[in-house]
Amino acid sequence: MSASRLLLPVLLLVALVMFGRAPFMIEAAPLESTMGLVQKIFYFHVPSAITSLLAAMVCGLASLVYLVRRRPLADFVALAAAELAVVFGIVMLISGPLWARKAWGIWWQWEARLTMALVMWMIMVAYLLLRRFGGPGSEVMAAATGVFAMVLAPFVYWSVNIWRTLHPSTSVVWSLPEGMAGPFAWCAIAFLLLFAALMTLRVQIESTRAALDDAMLALEDRR
Repeated sequence: MSASRLLLPVLLLVALVMFGRAPFMIEAAPLESTMGLVQKIFYFHVPSAITSLLAAMVCGLASLVYLVRRRPLADFVALAAAELAVVFGIVMLISGPLWARKAWGIWWQWEARLTMALVMWMIMVAYLLLRRFGGPGSEVMAAATGVFAMVLAPFVYWSVNIWRTLHPSTSVVWSLPEGMAGPFAWCAIAFLLLFAALMTLRVQIESTRAALDDAMLALEDRR
């Protein structure tokens, strides 16, 4: 059994244990002085956003490797990361408006970070649509799309430091009080471990699928 297959159940178990513990830590965290209880969405919203950005970066880097080297493994990693960028992006795009409605009084504001985050998510959806319906050569077109998403991801993160928006600057996360910093770090690590586990599982599935396709083609050639 390969190291990745041994690592997968460990990652999944630790992630599930951490997610099981997270609600109790969030409940015990102090209330934010102005937003009150609704601020606790922060502990899932921000980690899901971080994970979505990370997935887009991984997709772009793997896509770049695939464009240069044509390595199948790089293509598998890019596809898995794109899928997870969409999944975690959905969590981000649902939890964000729920928080905004109570904190800002509106569901959505076309500010820089929100708009670019939505565009990046749509690019990842476009990547998956290309892979599904693009036909021969879609891997190359999708890889170019993945690189574009990777370039956009840092701007999504840094936009609040360039333009004045409803979102606070990036320094807020690093200046959390002790009672909030612990639960946030716990949730962020839980999301990252889940991302690593799902990435490992999805790459394994895609590698197995490709091996089966090769075996079927070899069998057809012998007939």
